[in-house]
Amino acid sequence: MAFRFFRRIRLAPGITLNLSRSGASVSLGPRGARLTLGGRTGARLTFGLPGTGLSYTTTLGTGTTGRRGRPSRRRASASREDSLTPSFWDTLTVPPEEQALLEACKALGRGDETAALEALRRAGSLPDAAYLEGFLLLKHERPAEAEEAFRRALRRPEQIGAWCARHGIKPVFSLPITEELSAHVEPSTHGLLLGLVEALQEQGKHEEALEVLARLQGERPTDPVVSLSLVELLWDVDRGKGAQIDRILSLTEEVGNETPVHACLLLYRARALRARGLPRLAARVLTRALARRKDRPPELLRALRYERALAFEEADLPARARADLEALYAEDPRYEDVARRLGLEP
Repeated sequence: MAFRFFRRIRLAPGITLNLSRSGASVSLGPRGARLTLGGRTGARLTFGLPGTGLSYTTTLGTGTTGRRGRPSRRRASASREDSLTPSFWDTLTVPPEEQALLEACKALGRGDETAALEALRRAGSLPDAAYLEGFLLLKHERPAEAEEAFRRALRRPEQIGAWCARHGIKPVFSLPITEELSAHVEPSTHGLLLGLVEALQEQGKHEEALEVLARLQGERPTDPVVSLSLVELLWDVDRGKGAQIDRILSLTEEVGNETPVHACLLLYRARALRARGLPRLAARVLTRALARRKDRPPELLRALRYERALAFEEADLPARARADLEALYAEDPRYEDVARRLGLEP
């Protein structure tokens, strides 16, 4: 069995560097999805979720054209199709629903999402088909239908990901957790529930989304992505009124600063402390979050600095607040209300 090395590095919101032994590729788009077809061919498909359009990255075989190292387009197309085309004898034994799911993956490889959705509906009783259908419907901004697809997949949670693994297909979706960060999810109950949360939020069903996230958090209490999803939604529902502040503070207690996800948790902890009337404590939390800048998305660093400026203002430390505001203005004069706070706009 070949060992497949694969890891992702976040460069900035919407930009992901995909590294494998065969090379590197860059995926763009705040809500992206990449479908890897056929491990031996190395074919990879990248497409976006709502509003990003389509882009494809393919690494195939060893065939080249006259230019050294450049894959043949004809061979690329054939390899992608062949890796998902059952033989004559296979078609006699493969159930119709599984054939429909194979057709859906081939359609995604061609960029034909209409055909993919139609095929996924015919394969709808398969958990992996419902999983893929849900995320594709999210891309097309049809959250109610996406919710139905995700709930259909949840009827057999133990089978989620089994079909994809058997056929060497690895769909990886990127879901927005906050304005600053997205999380990659793969076929699993965990990934499906995060997709369901997104579908519920898109419909304004915040209480149902909170119930799903609370279930996830109970099952994965140390997962920072789940904690961040829950904290972000609690803050969004509460809007600093106070009803959920204690819960946010509890969820963000003893949070480190190892990753951008942890830094974002610290951002929400600081917001909750400000809402409790503790701006100096909030500023200390934000200073700790800002102490680590390497591999941090610029948008997240700006959000942390802006929040610290507000905390300094509330703590009656105008010089420190102004220093942060001026640094933000130098980076982006139109960021939030920085210009107004500096007295540069009425």
